[in-house]
Amino acid sequence: MPTLNDLARSRTELAGADLEWLHTLVSDWQLLADLSFADLILWAPARDGDSWLAIAQMRPTTGPTSLPDDVVGATAPADDQRLLDIVRNERRIYRESDPDWTRGVPVRTEVIPVTRAGRVIAVIQRCTNLSSARTPSRLELTYLQGADDLARMVAEGAFPFPGANAVLARSPRVGDGLVRLGKSGHVTYASPNAESAYRRLGLSADLIGSELGAVTAGLCAPAEPLDESLMMVATGRAAGEAEVDGNGSVVQLRSIPLAVGGERTGALVLVRDVSELRRRERELLTKDATIREIHHRVKNNLQTVAALLRLQARRLRAPEARAALEEAVRRVSSIAVVHETLSHVPDEVVDFDDIAGRVARMAGEVSAPEARVIPRITGSFGMLPASLATPLAMVLAELLQNALQHGLAQAGKDHGLLEVTVVRDEDRLTASVADSGVGLPDGFDLDATASLGLQIVRTLVAGELGGRLRIVPRRGGGTEAVVEFPVGSDRALSGRSLHPARLARSAAHTCARARSRIARRLSARRSSSLIPPQMPASWPVSIAQRRHSSVTVQRRQTCLASSIWSSAGPLFPIGKNSSGSTSRQAAWWRQSMMSTPSRRPDAARCAVRVMSSRVM
Repeated sequence: MPTLNDLARSRTELAGADLEWLHTLVSDWQLLADLSFADLILWAPARDGDSWLAIAQMRPTTGPTSLPDDVVGATAPADDQRLLDIVRNERRIYRESDPDWTRGVPVRTEVIPVTRAGRVIAVIQRCTNLSSARTPSRLELTYLQGADDLARMVAEGAFPFPGANAVLARSPRVGDGLVRLGKSGHVTYASPNAESAYRRLGLSADLIGSELGAVTAGLCAPAEPLDESLMMVATGRAAGEAEVDGNGSVVQLRSIPLAVGGERTGALVLVRDVSELRRRERELLTKDATIREIHHRVKNNLQTVAALLRLQARRLRAPEARAALEEAVRRVSSIAVVHETLSHVPDEVVDFDDIAGRVARMAGEVSAPEARVIPRITGSFGMLPASLATPLAMVLAELLQNALQHGLAQAGKDHGLLEVTVVRDEDRLTASVADSGVGLPDGFDLDATASLGLQIVRTLVAGELGGRLRIVPRRGGGTEAVVEFPVGSDRALSGRSLHPARLARSAAHTCARARSRIARRLSARRSSSLIPPQMPASWPVSIAQRRHSSVTVQRRQTCLASSIWSSAGPLFPIGKNSSGSTSRQAAWWRQSMMSTPSRRPDAARCAVRVMSSRVM
């Protein structure tokens, strides 16, 4: 379905301030549809000047619809076009039409001009389904009276309010609770939901007849300073939103001042109990702070491990042992960089460009003295989930260190080329590390290499990133390592390397369960109302994603430890002994570990215990 912008710019003359006015109207006209119990269609003059184009449509949530089919993008029929022309020319609300039975149900049609700066820029057709007509209650009469005032304000150009901010998705709706104020700010009517919301704040008397501003001020928490904007909203003298916090409950208010013919007639105040929502948000903030603290402590523990390994390396005299410990320090430090970044962000998504820059500087600082080259990064990694950032940081550190030590250092170049090039599209990321060193040895085979660093890189790229690794000769001399892996939104929701379809089903089921729980809890607390309280669609999705992310933090660490453990080989030193040669001992170890099912879980649990001790 085309959007309002697309239709207005391609098939009408609307532009600039007129189009922005219609956007503001459409963002808030659910209020008019609910108060009217009617469907709304926004018609704009077509570019040819002889027809009308439907550019927006809204159905009520308080009554049955009269338009089951979408009409956006359609041209007005001849009979409707005649009414639209009359309203534009006479600049008045048209109510003289008889009910229409062509759709099988009686539908009453009214047309409201949309005025801005003294000009009619569009019209609203209001279609009411009369099939369920009955004697209206006082609640429905209040709704209709408010709808009539708003319709007249639209025709006079007084609604939407000029300069008002766009209404958020979490704003109260008509069915959440409605209070009608008179000119003096006293309550002339309060719906049952509104009464219940004020009861939860601690009100013992009735709202009707009281001054809403004074009552609201008296229900605020005594220790909290009184917000001036709250009084303006509660008295209905200014359009806006505010919250009342008292008696352990939180109630959200939204004020719509009513002024017909330039004279103030009162106000509508929408009321919604958001206690449960605010409690959930506080829980999320607490969980986010806990997760950040965990990342901070993991970073501290990793830095402690790196410092201990560095101290041990200084005491060793064997160059090979010292080099091995220095490599371990570098690998641990690359993981610590990711956790340090995660400790400063509220979500499990980080800006990897900062991490890549720090990893590159760290690789340059610990490189051999004969190859003091600072890597250069071209392109942008962008935002990546922690499930991808941690293994990618290790992969980048290994490839940079490999290029410095085995490429540029052996070539004896202190001003060689070492460049990281990044290309990212919607669902894939490609990163290459190129150097101008000695190049690949003859007969190089990535699958058969004995280098521990390359084995770790290959395992992380295939297992954790779900991508592929290529190491090829660089044009012009040297070596180029290319890493390519998916970065779709499904991977951002999970720390495990699963099939995208399975990830999508898992996320959908999690969100569905969250929505179901929210609906049950809200329906249990709902009193007599025409519609259930409206919940933003993004809130349960955000809850599910955050919970899914927090659960997978420890899983990522376990998977990462298992990946490194599987490629690291035996955990004990290998040397010649009475049992035979080194190769025979290694073969015996691999065969026993891979062929004995009972021993593999023990080794995996050992790796899990090691990583768990780091987290704690």
